[in-house]
Amino acid sequence: MIFTRVTQAILLIGAIATSSAAVADDDWQVKTSPHSVAETVTRLTAAIEGAGAKVAAVIDHAAAAEEVDLELAPTTVVIFGNPKIGTPLMQENQKIGLDLPLRILVWQDGDETRVGYIEAEDLAERYDIDDDSKAVKMIENALNNLSDAAVAD
Repeated sequence: MIFTRVTQAILLIGAIATSSAAVADDDWQVKTSPHSVAETVTRLTAAIEGAGAKVAAVIDHAAAAEEVDLELAPTTVVIFGNPKIGTPLMQENQKIGLDLPLRILVWQDGDETRVGYIEAEDLAERYDIDDDSKAVKMIENALNNLSDAAVAD
């Protein structure tokens, strides 16, 4: 499915605006990439597809900002998922659908590229889902492995 940059930005803004809980810094896993934001996103999307998941959208916030004559350092969200993993969580609590499919943020932070995501156990806790469940552990492993692939030398 192809979205325009503006449509993608609107979708993400809507998802963020309706989020049920604020995200604390300690809920985040952040890694540093030796690559540019664009290269890190390319590596991340290739890893996601290589793992059998589906990339639902890639939202380039900097490009959207530029379209309205604003500046933003490179900032991209990759939205992806696998219904075999996400559906069992939604069967426990459909409200987690607000945070699924998963999202990984890639952004320029000064001279460095960062890759970050909300940890799976924190998502589970937010929706009162057992953070020791098989699906949560699978998401935790997927987020770690995919982000590692994106930042690898």
